Amino acid sequence: MDRTDRRLLSLVEQDGRASFAEIAEAAGLSKTACWNRLQSLERAGLVKGYGARLDRDKLGLSITAFVSVTIDLGRHDDFERAVVGVPAVLDCHTTAGEFDYLLRVVARDVSALDDLLRTQLGPLPGVRSFSTRICLKTILEQRPLMDAL
Repeated sequence: MDRTDRRLLSLVEQDGRASFAEIAEAAGLSKTACWNRLQSLERAGLVKGYGARLDRDKLGLSITAFVSVTIDLGRHDDFERAVVGVPAVLDCHTTAGEFDYLLRVVARDVSALDDLLRTQLGPLPGVRSFSTRICLKTILEQRPLMDAL
């Protein structure tokens, strides 16, 4: 991956709806060269897809919480298969330390969060315990990955 590829990735990460002509112009390429390079980056798996970022508050999902989950030994595969079926779970990460997984979840309100915890997350296979932290304010969300390089 060269400097031009990095620039293209940065441009599509910033605005996935930009046209090839706009991206090509910003990168200093012809439309054909831009299209060919982006196709190559997609085939290589560097671009996983394109999508819109939605406003959770305007969709009525005003609560974001982080749930730390501890799992019984030998139940990790069962838990992982099951957690992907819970729509309110936006992210699920395995962790090292005092708990096994960290989930980012959303809910309409505190009552809906309580219901999510009691009826959907608590009964998942192998869940021994969990601890929840409600997000009060998001300072930074979804920084572009190309900024980290």
